Amino acid sequence: MAALEIDGLDVHYGGVHALRGLSLTVGEGEVVALLGNNGAGKTTTLSAVSGLVRPSAGRITYEGRDIIGAKASAIVRLGLVHVPEGRRVFSTLSVHDNLLLGGYAVRDQAEVKRRIDRVYGLLPRLAERAGQQGGTLSGGEQQMLAIGRALVTGPRLLLLDEPSMGLAPLVVAAVMDVIREINAEGTAVLLVEQNARAALKIAHRGYVIENGACVLTGTAADLRDDARVAEAYLGGTAR
Repeated sequence: MAALEIDGLDVHYGGVHALRGLSLTVGEGEVVALLGNNGAGKTTTLSAVSGLVRPSAGRITYEGRDIIGAKASAIVRLGLVHVPEGRRVFSTLSVHDNLLLGGYAVRDQAEVKRRIDRVYGLLPRLAERAGQQGGTLSGGEQQMLAIGRALVTGPRLLLLDEPSMGLAPLVVAAVMDVIREINAEGTAVLLVEQNARAALKIAHRGYVIENGACVLTGTAADLRDDARVAEAYLGGTAR
């Protein structure tokens, strides 16, 4: 069963037609990359899935359940968690308290502790900085904290919006390694990423959208080898 199915999705912002009949799927255990230029509709797609934007047409099914019209808080409780662009950590709270907030909907506090311990094992830099204010972390550390906080929520499908934005190449590689490890543990990922080369290294499949519509789809290997993708997103060089 697909973790996520989007079928014929339309989204309008006033007179702007942001998504135009968009369809895609994310299988259980898959990493799927969503590529496109700025303004193509990538962030809108994630916002529609997570309940932050109300579509005007189409269907969104998560684990066989229609979630169109569901509240964002209810969608999170189903195991579908969105890490938005820009990290958005709580700057005056400690790293540990940021992680605790990821478990706000989890009643079993022992389970919250277990998940935080897992995050510290996966991201040891956060463990080193557990008492430090989130706003004093580096950009890469803040991104790790945003992902870690989402993991405490307990996602089965993780929506990641531009996790490498503004980060140095070595830090980008570290973030992608973390996403790969999260996926290896069984969490499906829908990854919006401007760095197409990095995204296609860890994705199983991908979609390219332009002007709110899907124009190309295929395995990550096929997209890396596609001359159109290479020209538009890989600096003119396939692979």
